[in-house]
Amino acid sequence: MSYRIGFGIDFHRLEQGKALWLGGVQVPHTKGAVGYSDADVLLHAICDAMLGALALGDIGFHFPNTDERFKDIDSKILLKESYALIRQKGYKVVNIDSTICLELPRIMPYAPAMAKTISEILQLTIEDVSIKATTTEKLGFAGREEGVFAFANALLTKA
Repeated sequence: MSYRIGFGIDFHRLEQGKALWLGGVQVPHTKGAVGYSDADVLLHAICDAMLGALALGDIGFHFPNTDERFKDIDSKILLKESYALIRQKGYKVVNIDSTICLELPRIMPYAPAMAKTISEILQLTIEDVSIKATTTEKLGFAGREEGVFAFANALLTKA
């Protein structure tokens, strides 16, 4: 099989005074995501999409929150390491399609910087990284600004 597709999703709670990292970019906001790492839901969803495409488990399996090496780790490192696992299996990423879900802040002004960061790590052109954002129309935990989540699809091909 020359093509594989994977899907990833990640959720994190938001808290006052924390940094908000999305797509490897710090986004100015009064709240940030809480997690064992820097809680970058977009990069986590992309990692899971890539790993899932090859049935390699998820980032919790490869980078468990019981291992002190991953405490407060920059999620760009997790993306690099996940990509290395994909490359070891003889695959590369064709493209990424993703969506971030939260009420505030508005994300699209930061999407080009996110796409640039992700494309550089995954050795893609910026046109191969789609980042979209949506609110949940004030519904659920994201609508109440209690959390953020992201979805991602990754298409892989034999290198």
